[in-house]
Amino acid sequence: MKSVVVPAVDVPSSFVTLRSLHRRGVHTVAVSERESPPAFCSRYCDESVRVPSPADAATAYKDALLDLARRDDVRTIVPVREADIYVLSRYKEAFAEHVATPFPDFGTLRAVHDRVELFDRAREAGVPIPETELLTERTDWSEPRIVKSRYAVLADAYREPPAARAESTDRPVRNDGAGSSRGEAPETEAGLVDPPKTTYLPPGERPDVDDLCEAAGHVPLVQAYLPDTDEYSFCAMYDHGEALATFQHRQVRGFSYSGGTSAFRTSVADPDLEAEGLTLLDALDWHGPADVEFKRDDRTGEFKLMEVNPRFWSSVPFAVAAGADFPLYYWLVATGRADRIEPGYDVGIGGHLLVGEISYLLSVVRDDVPLAERPSLPAALADVLGSLVRYPRLDYADLADPCPGLRYASDELVAPLVERAARRLRGASAH
Repeated sequence: MKSVVVPAVDVPSSFVTLRSLHRRGVHTVAVSERESPPAFCSRYCDESVRVPSPADAATAYKDALLDLARRDDVRTIVPVREADIYVLSRYKEAFAEHVATPFPDFGTLRAVHDRVELFDRAREAGVPIPETELLTERTDWSEPRIVKSRYAVLADAYREPPAARAESTDRPVRNDGAGSSRGEAPETEAGLVDPPKTTYLPPGERPDVDDLCEAAGHVPLVQAYLPDTDEYSFCAMYDHGEALATFQHRQVRGFSYSGGTSAFRTSVADPDLEAEGLTLLDALDWHGPADVEFKRDDRTGEFKLMEVNPRFWSSVPFAVAAGADFPLYYWLVATGRADRIEPGYDVGIGGHLLVGEISYLLSVVRDDVPLAERPSLPAALADVLGSLVRYPRLDYADLADPCPGLRYASDELVAPLVERAARRLRGASAH
């Protein structure tokens, strides 16, 4: 029996990985810190295992994954979120003793998780980037800006003192109280924390730098705001610096009218987008899956780098529906059969995450995002319904396995609405 370990998190990429590999005879082992995540009820989940939460203790999560990796049947582990790839890459040598590791080493991972270093690498490779600097260095607030986390995940290794980083890397040291190490991983490591959300700053609004730094737990970045731009993703599977398969999509709508996680997207094939994505990943000597996110600057036509997701991205089901089966590609690389990958995909199709579309409509009703123009509700509703008619593909849709999609919708939409109603009732009764 050949098995694969897949974190059962609430993103469609987790579900589609189980489905893709189960259908090919691979024994699927879903792991979660939760008692009953949606993926556990999938018919494509052959085995479910409880593990510690990486948000509580990264080392305990690593130990649990290593226990599974030591099993004779397990061939590899699939990263579907930042915490997964951080742990797998941070302790790659330990995992490599037992399973295949088709993902970057820790030095390369740090180069994309630390956006200061990522933009340095992109600049060196000639890939366009938006104007970006540390928040403490910005003095002119006359133009619209956004403030975002420097790190894709907040971890001990990324926030060590500059002196520790100077001893372990030949990259430039920035005197901002943050850094990272290529040294040995510690015996114990604290939990991994998601970074704070992006802050939007209208022209002339001077932020409270100290408050933003304290809230972030480090010095965040301030970046030029690109208005009315299209968002694109260049996705790829690499094998030690060689691109084996690629896929592109244009994001039409996100979870919010200001953007965010993809709710509706269409497959495209733009040679300029491909050139920028390949240039960056080649310069990083990439290994494994990656999703490189760009925004097209309407003023120049350039694709400007926003970030790199160094693991399976949330809209992997759409790529699979278009013909680019990245879970299969990952498995083939892990089992030494990369030569069997047949790249290619259909251009011009569309796909939705239905929960994302509902979230988008709710954001139109209740959110007020500075800098982003809010559409009217009738227009937004017409756009969503019209695209669902034209492109009726849904990320979670599987008539043979409806449970994960229904559970995900319940957890993401119904439960929050019930909780919000309960808070209002408690507030009303208090008065």
